[in-house]
Amino acid sequence: MNTTPPPDIIRSAYAELIVSDLAASRAFYVGVLGLVVTFEDDDAIYLRAFEEYLHHSLVLRRGPVPALAALAYRVRSAADVETAADYYEELGVRVERRAPGATRGIGAAVRVADPLGFPIEFFYDAEHVERMTRRYDVQGAGAISRLDHFNIVTPDVPAARDYYARLGFRVSEDIQDDDGVVYAAWMFRKATVHDIALTGGAGPRLHHIAFATHERSQILHICDHLGTLRESDRIERGPGRHGVSNAFYLYLLDPDGHRIEIYTHDYYTGDPDNPVVTWDVHDNQRRDWWGNPVVPSWYANASTVLDLDAHPMALTERTEAAESDVTIGADGFSYTRRDDAETGFKLGTQV
Repeated sequence: MNTTPPPDIIRSAYAELIVSDLAASRAFYVGVLGLVVTFEDDDAIYLRAFEEYLHHSLVLRRGPVPALAALAYRVRSAADVETAADYYEELGVRVERRAPGATRGIGAAVRVADPLGFPIEFFYDAEHVERMTRRYDVQGAGAISRLDHFNIVTPDVPAARDYYARLGFRVSEDIQDDDGVVYAAWMFRKATVHDIALTGGAGPRLHHIAFATHERSQILHICDHLGTLRESDRIERGPGRHGVSNAFYLYLLDPDGHRIEIYTHDYYTGDPDNPVVTWDVHDNQRRDWWGNPVVPSWYANASTVLDLDAHPMALTERTEAAESDVTIGADGFSYTRRDDAETGFKLGTQV
């Protein structure tokens, strides 16, 4: 157990993805999703959404193997960056101190190989750029507001939940069964449903990163845009409404198969007694409030994760049942119903 306190994390801040073709990725992230280019060269593109004033919330870096290179959290002060280094050094994991500018637009930072096998960065200082909230002259009908959350695949959800709880994250919702098996959990630092979601499965892998919009119509416009381009096959799942989080959603696959969620209309979680919502794994409405089945690829596929030396991480298999094991039916889609007992969600107390 650490004697050093954890850093004071504010929120999920940016992701760095390795992509195989920068031009194809630019056509998707800028041409379709409308993200703003802060900087680009032959090796990388730095992107942000319209409300964001930090240098970027997504880095696309050219490389041989499409993968996740880093997930970054912003901390409350520059002192918390050093606190992060001390905390993880005491944990006994690899810690790298990064000089200002090691990632363009980011100040002094610390990257660690966290206990779950993910490359995680902590930073405070960042270059400020134009916040384009009122730039209606350049916002399209599908304007994306901000980065909202990360979703990772990890074999032991309770262990991952406990690790993030020690970092000060709180649980908003989870999925369990009558035997107490935890299939997924949603955890937050900012006052929304989550900054990080934990999905049970072989890991470490990245399930998706999510960007928020203000309105459902903006998500629908993205679908129409893809249809016009004859690229509707980029739509993996949705649009729909989640039971978990209550958010309206759309899942897309970028040119390398990285999954991107566009997300809106979740709810406030900032009060200290915010209750945990627990869903039964057999409840058809947990993943889609309308009861639509989940495509198998959504459970099966996820992005490779790189270690701090840019090598793909080996996977650890999940030993408990995965959600797909108990919900995917004979037709290959995730749709089950328990008729022998009451299903649905229940409210608990915040842990």
